[in-house]
Amino acid sequence: MQTSPRFHGPVLGLFRIVLGLLFACHGAATLFGVLGGGHGPTPGLGQWPGWWAAAIQLAGGGLVLLGLATTPAALLCSGSMAYAYFVHHQPDGLFPLQNGGEPAALFCWAFLLIAALGPGRWSLAELPALRLRQCTHQEVTDRRHA
Repeated sequence: MQTSPRFHGPVLGLFRIVLGLLFACHGAATLFGVLGGGHGPTPGLGQWPGWWAAAIQLAGGGLVLLGLATTPAALLCSGSMAYAYFVHHQPDGLFPLQNGGEPAALFCWAFLLIAALGPGRWSLAELPALRLRQCTHQEVTDRRHA
């Protein structure tokens, strides 16, 4: 059974919003100790790779959540999770189930999907385009009635 194409944009938009929110929460938890705190000690400012990973999670997740610079932000988030998987998880076992890398693998592929398909609906990036379309439509309507 196929879904109607009219649902693709809204479902992709909801997926992007939830994915960005969850990722940004990871970054905020690690950097600021909120939402139950991170998975370990808070990294020092600029400490490699913990602080940088958390900064990417917070900033990249926030951009994806809002739908701003979605493709480059999603690519950066995907790459950071690929790095986390191969450097920190994969040496502990071949499969994500064995090495605890399931979240990293899922985030990596989910962000790659967003980078490939775009932000879907309800992104802040589409607001200027909506205003332009509304203005153009209004100008056309005004010309017809003149």
